[in-house]
Amino acid sequence: MKIYKTLFLGLGFVALSSCSDFLNQTSPSELDNESTFNNAYYAELALNKVYGSLTQDQTYSNFLPIIAGTNTDCELIDGLGTDASNTSSERGNMNYNANPGWAQLSKVWDAMYGVIENANLVVDGINNSQLIQQSGATRTSMMRFRAEAMTLRAMVYFDMIRLFGDIPFKTETSQSDLSNVYIGKTDRDDIMDELMLELDEAIGYLPWAGEDGYTTEHVNKGYAHALLANIAMTRAGYAIREQAKDGYITGTNSDATYPTQRCSEAKRQELFKLAEKHLAAVVGSGKHNLNPSVEEYWRLMNIARLDQTYQENLFEIPMGLNKSGELGYTIGYRINGVSSLFGPKGNSSGKLKLTAPYYLSFGEGDIRRDLTCAISQLSTDKNTKEFKEAMLGNAPFGLYCGKWDYRKMMENTEWYAAVLASDQKVCSGINVVKMRYAQVLLMYAEVVNELYGKGATAEGCTLTATEALKKVHDRAYTDATKRDAAWTALMQKDFFNAIVDENAWELAGEGVRKFDLIRWNLLSEKIEGFKTEYTNAVYNGTYPQYVNYKYRTDNPMYIDMTSLIFGAKVSGYENKGFFGAETTDKEQKNLKVNLPSISGGLNKSVKNRYLLPIASTTISTSNGKLHNSYGYSD
Repeated sequence: MKIYKTLFLGLGFVALSSCSDFLNQTSPSELDNESTFNNAYYAELALNKVYGSLTQDQTYSNFLPIIAGTNTDCELIDGLGTDASNTSSERGNMNYNANPGWAQLSKVWDAMYGVIENANLVVDGINNSQLIQQSGATRTSMMRFRAEAMTLRAMVYFDMIRLFGDIPFKTETSQSDLSNVYIGKTDRDDIMDELMLELDEAIGYLPWAGEDGYTTEHVNKGYAHALLANIAMTRAGYAIREQAKDGYITGTNSDATYPTQRCSEAKRQELFKLAEKHLAAVVGSGKHNLNPSVEEYWRLMNIARLDQTYQENLFEIPMGLNKSGELGYTIGYRINGVSSLFGPKGNSSGKLKLTAPYYLSFGEGDIRRDLTCAISQLSTDKNTKEFKEAMLGNAPFGLYCGKWDYRKMMENTEWYAAVLASDQKVCSGINVVKMRYAQVLLMYAEVVNELYGKGATAEGCTLTATEALKKVHDRAYTDATKRDAAWTALMQKDFFNAIVDENAWELAGEGVRKFDLIRWNLLSEKIEGFKTEYTNAVYNGTYPQYVNYKYRTDNPMYIDMTSLIFGAKVSGYENKGFFGAETTDKEQKNLKVNLPSISGGLNKSVKNRYLLPIASTTISTSNGKLHNSYGYSD
């Protein structure tokens, strides 16, 4: 039995639906590889199958963009107390109490390697195609298809490394005699080195987004540049290792048996120079820019509309309404209860949560706070039976991520009609963003600062590291006085620490921060820091005990979020106990039960064990080629 599912092209293409036309195609039911890849139309259908396989729940519809990015200092899975030890669900496993018996592990492994197999078929098929021996438009198209498949394969392998560490690696199709199927692990550094070489080749054949109708729903030159840079920075960073590596530097919070290490300083500088080159290519191209309004950016995301003006998203995986896409449902502002407004299902689960210290960390006037952190939900009042907005109250580890929001999604009339008509979950069809320009600017600022200092520029660019960071920071403010005050405060910090903070304010909830904290070797430190901050605030009484608010006069279903007053009770306002209510709670459940359970397994048996184990079922069918490490059993 194979260690991952192989979807043979000879069994026929799968018809897949998406908001992008390139997935809405049909094909003959049976084609051999030679026929497929000696015809440009059929070759593109084979590539579409790779894109289509990214829309599974176990790949990028749910697991990778939502579940995999928990837990950090500001993003949590919704498992607290005893739930945080439940190793049969994500609640325990993503609190770093992982178990090889968790059924989801093998499903993710199989689905992700299925994508890789589909990509291998395309790359091998085109390598052996007669069409690439020709010249002209057909060869150009075929080489672009090959480059897209190579880039998608690199993306998936990179994500698998970040989930599991050292993994099996092959870039050829599986043989029918299984001679190249049962293989052991390859060191992740070697894998990343190979991925960077492949991406460097692919870049030459990919167009920029916006050229010849080529949208950000395809991998493109800008994304391949940025992905290569991200891999280089990860390769240069810290990781927990199966064993110590000669010449590597051991970091803090390192396990004696499974050390947390990074490469030598000389190699790190080489990798950062490589990242500089590719980030500078994106920044210098002018093909991608920040949408001037962060609010408008998130409005467009919520209504599933491509931004072809600024193209802030370098690549977004196309999802299909009512077919795929959990953004807005499994993560987002909470809708809790049946209503005429949101139909008979009346529910969005909000599985990913944000924290009180994170909410209170934003600078005054930073509009990202209320875009990112939802301290309310829509629910049916148990007394009045009204469906209305209600404050969450003292839920310091249970804030919802408001970047995806049913109230904004209503503008998408197709989605809204589907929700009103169904008593089942409706997949949002919102695309999953794999890289946006704000992240590129933050990586650029980090690389240039490390290589040359915050006032320097990358080779070929006029943008300094400070200016790149400021672009991201300034967009978050509409009040110039508050913007300047917040920037002045930020610049009082070490520049690298300013980048780390801006990373949280800009990217929380998007599946990015966890992996940056890992390569910085700050995951454990930042988690412990947030816990200490919460504990000190409770004991010192520095959190506001109440949130006072009024309902809107034009639509009393909703709270007027401009009316909020934090602190003591205010006459004439509705109020609810807020984070500071912990001081009046004799049991202090959040402090004494919930807080210790958060990410409780990270340093319990093996220090800094953030990686997931390989599933027991995957190991048992690997013909003895695979085994767990980091203290996990097989």
